[in-house]
This record gives sequence, structure tokens and C-alpha cells, in this order.
Amino acid sequence: MKRVLISVALLCGLSCSAAAQNPAAALMPMPNSIEVAADDAAELSLAEIASLSGGVDRNSPAMRELRRVILGRVGADIFAPTGSGAAVTVTLDPALTASPEQYTITSTPGLLVIAGATEEALFRAAQTLDQIFLGDAVRTSRKAMAQLTIADAPRTERRALMLDPARHFLPVEDVKLYIDEMAHYKYNVLQLHLTDDEGWRVQIKSHPELTAGGPFYTQSQLRDLIAYAADHYIEIVPELDVPGHTTAVLTSHPELACAITDSVALAAAKGNGRMLCASQEGVYRLYNDILREVAALFPSPYIHLGGDEAAVERNWALCDRDRRLARKHGYSKPSDLMNLFFGRILASVRAAGKRPILWCELDNIRMPANEYLFPYPEDVVLVTWRMGLTPKCQELTAASGHTLIMAPGEYAYFDYPQYRNDLPEHNNWGMPTTTLQRAYEFDPSSAPNVQGVMGTLWGEAIADINRANYMTYPRALALAEAGWTLPASRSWDSFRRRLPAILADMLTRGISFRAPFEIYR
Repeated sequence: MKRVLISVALLCGLSCSAAAQNPAAALMPMPNSIEVAADDAAELSLAEIASLSGGVDRNSPAMRELRRVILGRVGADIFAPTGSGAAVTVTLDPALTASPEQYTITSTPGLLVIAGATEEALFRAAQTLDQIFLGDAVRTSRKAMAQLTIADAPRTERRALMLDPARHFLPVEDVKLYIDEMAHYKYNVLQLHLTDDEGWRVQIKSHPELTAGGPFYTQSQLRDLIAYAADHYIEIVPELDVPGHTTAVLTSHPELACAITDSVALAAAKGNGRMLCASQEGVYRLYNDILREVAALFPSPYIHLGGDEAAVERNWALCDRDRRLARKHGYSKPSDLMNLFFGRILASVRAAGKRPILWCELDNIRMPANEYLFPYPEDVVLVTWRMGLTPKCQELTAASGHTLIMAPGEYAYFDYPQYRNDLPEHNNWGMPTTTLQRAYEFDPSSAPNVQGVMGTLWGEAIADINRANYMTYPRALALAEAGWTLPASRSWDSFRRRLPAILADMLTRGISFRAPFEIYR
């Protein structure tokens, strides 16, 4: 059978009108290798299913998803063969060793073969198959599929989105809706920012006072949410921000705040400026309890502890107890207390069997910056986020050997407006604009210590799930491709031509998004 390689150049030449007859017209993210038969007449008929083989458990979420896709798009039930028509083979292939998410799809007349390194890989393959049916609308309408071969694996190990229910609470069913959508585009991590100044959103049974001030997720609800995400092969990482962003916990435990007697300084440290006191033993007892319960609740091997935007000069530098503690340990500046503070907090994380994640903070909030805010322990995963500091964070982590996740504000902060004068129309502190094309231009490093990418959706101006989706999409589609697809297979022109079919499909699911009208002018 003669095949032709669909190159980026060919995809760039496709028009939206031709997309309805092209199996690659709605692929998002673009697979790293796709070949389509040159002979349009040679195709696989899926009007009926003759057999299903391969030995994969039919009750697995991956098999249920493959069944949903084929039944929903062409009306054929792979779990109910009719004795005629196409044969379908779904296998776990130990030869696929590049990634746990590596998969292949091969379609020939009479046979559809889907192989994956793991069941997770089969789930990713199901999303690609769904998008093939979506983009190749003419063939799909006659229950057919082009002859093709896809060999695919992700560029990066972790591709994450972050929701912030601490600022604006999102009900469990809304978070599930968000998980449904991100799974379509091969995201595999959801970070939940569960605590901040505005609220404490996770039930801690040993400290019920923490959730007395507002809505929160019960542990039962979170177990349900974690299981739901797992069925979509998505890991949920909890984030509990310390030592700053802690007004909510200090509301129920004011004795754990820094002791500031100067009334002018105290006024300056109110609200977002209040921090946990590094010298208070009660801080470490409380968080040991909290981290023990959170670690038992979340199967993820990670707990994110924040560590960002700590107003050290307005708290530890003015607190007599912290100043005495710094002198006792021979520290020359207040920020050196981070060594002691996180030394004890991270000990609780490790004792609970988890690995810590922290936002990467440097000795300045903008360039010039020269070093980490404090010497991060070797096992800490760092996340680069501040605009302009990503190159320096990359340089430092490459030298120190720290694992790095890329969430640079220039490309991946989805709470930033998508276009001039666009949302958010309130709580806008002068946010920069991050356009869809700007998000697509993000090219995460291929350095071995770079673990993945993350799009962050801080919740100050995100009042509900409709706003969350609007701010996430379509920019999260750009980030999905940055995290999954190798540079040689990426093209802005190809991406924008594949976008209309994806957005139209979102409409059928009731997902809000910003229509990127400017890219079609």
C-alpha cells in the first residue's frame, strides 16, 4: 500500500473547507508521526464490527472510552460484534517503551489496530481517534475511516492545568466538567490551588476550624473527584500555599501570625501580606497534621507547597521572635529563615511519603536576579512562573539538577486577558495580555531536567466554571501542543487551521471559550 507522509507544510496548505475531508484536520495536539494512504478509495468501513480482540480488560476506563468514541462517532459498538464488517484489535504492546503514553493506530481495509504501552496510552489513542472522526467528517458520515498509521508519544512527561478554587470556589461537578475537557487534549495533571488568603477549601478532620469560614471540599468529595480524574488518566496535585498567602489559616489561628507591634508596619502587612511566623512551634504541629491528612487523601506522589510571594520584609523582618530566631541560627537576612521554615515543613511532606513542589523564587522578582531565594533541597520540584525570570530559572535548575516544570507568565498564565480590552473586567491589577498566538509560541526546553508544562488559571477574576473555560480555551489547546508535540511537527498556521473543528466540537458540549476572531482576519 502506498503511503504519503502528512508534513507540516501540507497541513499549512489546507483550507478550512478542505478540512472536512482530511483525517488530520482536527488533531489537537498534533501527533508526532502520521501517515495517510494516498489512495482515497482505500478505507476502513466501520459500519459493522466483526470482532474485538487483544485481551485488554473491557471494564478499564480506556476501553470504555474507545467504545464511547467509536459508538458516538460512527454508531458501531465494539463490545457487540455482529459477525461481519471490521475487525478491531486493542493491545498492550511491551515493545512501546518510549513513554507510558506511547501508542499506535493502524487502519487498513477491514482492520483497525490500536496498541498502547499502557491503558493510559490507549486512552490517549482514543482521543486521537475521536479527532480523526471529527476532522474527516465526510468519511465519518458514511461510517468509514481513512487508511493511516499514527505513531505517537508525548514530548514532555507532565502536561498540567491549574484551577484556583481558593479564590472562587468551584463545585465538584464543575471541576469534573473541566477534567472532561482537558482529557480530550491529552493533559494528564490537574493542580488544585486549595488554600490562599481568600479561603481554605480542603477538609482537615483533625482541624475543622480551618473550613469554618466558607465553602470547601469534604474528603469524601475529593476522593470522588480523584477517582473521576483517574478514570481520565489525570493526576490531581494538591497545593497548600505557605508561608505567605495564608490569611485564611491565620483567620482561624491568629496566634500563628508574626508578632508585629508597630501599628504602621502591621497595617502594611494586612491582607495578602500576612505570613506564618517561622518561630512558632504551633505552625509546624498544625501543618504536620494537615500534610498527613492531605497525603493520605491524594494518591499523587507530589504536594505543592507554594513558597511564592512571601512578604518577608513586612513580616519576618519586623517580628521580634523571628529576628531572634534568625540571629540564633546565624542568618544574615530574614529570607534565610526559609531554610529553617521549609526544612521543617518539607520534613513532614517526606514523612508522609510525598515529594515537594515549590514555585521557583529568585533573589529578585525581576532581572537582574542571580540565585535562588534560598537553597532549595535537591528533591524539590521547581515551577518557573515569574515573567522574565524563566531563562534564569532554567539556568539555575540545569546547574543544580532540580526537576523543572514550565509555567512562564508570558505564555501560560491563562488568567491574563487574551486580547486587548478582553476579560477580566474586574480584579485586573494591570495584567499583561497573552494572546493565543503568544501562547502557541511557547517552546518548552528539551533539557533532561524539564518535566513538563503547566497552564495556570489564578481565580481572583474567575467567578465560575464558564469563566474558567472561557479563559482556558483556546489557549490551553496551544499549550497542549507545546507539551505533547515535537517542534518539527508544530506550526502556527497548521494549528489555526485545525482550530475551527475543535471549537465547533466544544460548542456541542456546551464549553465556553473565547472565539479567536483575530487570527482569521
